[in-house]
Amino acid sequence: MKSILLLLIAVNLVSFALYGLDKVKAKRGLWRIRESTLLLVAALGGSLGALMGMELFRHKTKHWKFKILIPLFLLLHMALGVYVVRAGLLS
Repeated sequence: MKSILLLLIAVNLVSFALYGLDKVKAKRGLWRIRESTLLLVAALGGSLGALMGMELFRHKTKHWKFKILIPLFLLLHMALGVYVVRAGLLS
């Protein structure tokens, strides 16, 4: 269970950092991180980091895909977490 928690922390930190990095690149007119990459990292467990990055950096907050999918991913991850804990799958 500890390794899964550390993995989730790591993927959320990476997700958060990617949103911050993409915002900096956008402001400077540099090469950008693909939207599909940002969404994929969020879908793979980094939804909380993505949501926090969106809010803190004010990045991708007007794009419908991000406004809908990131909170949806977070809800799905939370539901999965509750199910795993209640079912005792991490014993």
